[in-house]
Amino acid sequence: MADQKAAEKAKIKRPSAQKRNIQSEKRRPRNRAHRAGLLTAIRAFESSLSGKEAAENVKAKLNAIYSLMDKGVKKGIYKPQKAARTKSRLTARLASV
Repeated sequence: MADQKAAEKAKIKRPSAQKRNIQSEKRRPRNRAHRAGLLTAIRAFESSLSGKEAAENVKAKLNAIYSLMDKGVKKGIYKPQKAARTKSRLTARLASV
């Protein structure tokens, strides 16, 4: 009985709010997958910096990160300034090595 009342309260009554909720549920796994792929690429880049890999390989990994960040901004996963800041920091890390 109490569970039924809680379920009714949790239910969104406005159609526009329901639609936004459905859209959010669809986008969440897509956004998480994109973020996970980006973080994996950043970890690979940082490990290649510490591992003293060839400069060409490191630059290729940095270019892949740039591409992922730009796609994330285009899809609305990241704000433009976050992408610019992240790219700048990673470029500075490459230059310092």
